[in-house]
This record gives sequence, structure tokens and C-alpha cells, in this order.
Amino acid sequence: MLSSMMSTVSSTMSATSVMGMFATIGVSELSIITVVCLIALLSASEVLSASKYWNERLANTFNLAIMPMALTFFAIVAFKVIDVLSQ
Repeated sequence: MLSSMMSTVSSTMSATSVMGMFATIGVSELSIITVVCLIALLSASEVLSASKYWNERLANTFNLAIMPMALTFFAIVAFKVIDVLSQ
């Protein structure tokens, strides 16, 4: 019984649809993680900039981490806009 159900499921699902499903899940999870990390870094940068521990070296370190995240965020936004417009 189980083997016949598995063969039916495997015959109806193609390899490309499964790969597309996993690729979409990966991009979605990565975008959420990126946005959360960007928000955390920007918040920490703002809080620490008002403290006595803020210096040029710490500012450069935060900028080094924030810039790639910001570029990734804009790429995610562009991808989502293109995805919405293409539908």
C-alpha cells in the first residue's frame, strides 16, 4: 500500500519542481536572516555610537559588516519587486 502511494507521488512530482521548491525556500530563509542581522547591526551601531566606547575603529568594523548586508537587502527588495511585477 505504502509503496504504491510512494510511486504515485514520485511519478506526479518532477525533479525540477522539487528543486524549485527547495531553492525558493532557501532564498526566503536567507532573506529573513539577512534582514534580521541588518536590523541588529544597525541598532547596535546606533546604540554604541552614543556610548563612550565608540571610536573610529568600531565604526569601521560596523560599516564593514553593514555594507554587504545593506547591498544584499537591496538585492532582495529588487528581486521581490521584479517577482511581483512579472506575475
